[in-house]
Amino acid sequence: MNFQEGEIIYINKPYRMSSFGALAYVRTRLSRRLGVKRLKTGHAGTLDPLATGVLILCTGKATKKIESLQLQDKEYTATLQLGATTPSFDREHEVDMTYPTSHITRELIEQALQQFRGDIQQVPPLFSAVMVDGHRAYKLARKGSDVELKAKTVHIDEIELTHFDPESMQMSIRVACGKGTYIRSLARDIGAALGSGAFLTALCRTRVGNVRIEDCLTLDGFDEWLNIQNIEQQTSL
Repeated sequence: MNFQEGEIIYINKPYRMSSFGALAYVRTRLSRRLGVKRLKTGHAGTLDPLATGVLILCTGKATKKIESLQLQDKEYTATLQLGATTPSFDREHEVDMTYPTSHITRELIEQALQQFRGDIQQVPPLFSAVMVDGHRAYKLARKGSDVELKAKTVHIDEIELTHFDPESMQMSIRVACGKGTYIRSLARDIGAALGSGAFLTALCRTRVGNVRIEDCLTLDGFDEWLNIQNIEQQTSL
């Protein structure tokens, strides 16, 4: 492998680690192995810290492919808690509102999900990396700024209910979608469609393009993987 010339690495990002943190972890070990101060690296498609799953890392000249890699379709599995909302649409923030759920049935959920197939309008989460006037939305939100994000068109190829527990009012879905889709926003919108509110309790990106989570390296096993690689080094960059 020639990491300076350019390689693509697929990582299963762990829970509560940022995408940048996972990138930094890998970059530090690659740079040390190569004997360089800082290997050029980048990631394609940010995952929230509370999400796990497929994260694409590019090194060297392969970082030029990041934009095209971000265009690949993706698949997620997600668990939603019905009957409540949070400001971030996930467990990063505490519940701010609760709603009745006695009317919710599996049939109602199946019917509601139909409206989220194909091209839909979606407002990104306020606590996200969306740029607003040159600033990240989540940074403005944490400062208490009154920010209004605009809806954008996203595409959902498939959405299916994989589990529903009427006692805990938790439901799980599988979603295949295009670039720019926020599953947190999808959870919010499903909750609104059900008249019950909803927020994410778990999220995993199980596929990017043709690469599945089963094909990914774990950070715990990265050092062992790196130690057995046959690495080429170029004398000049």
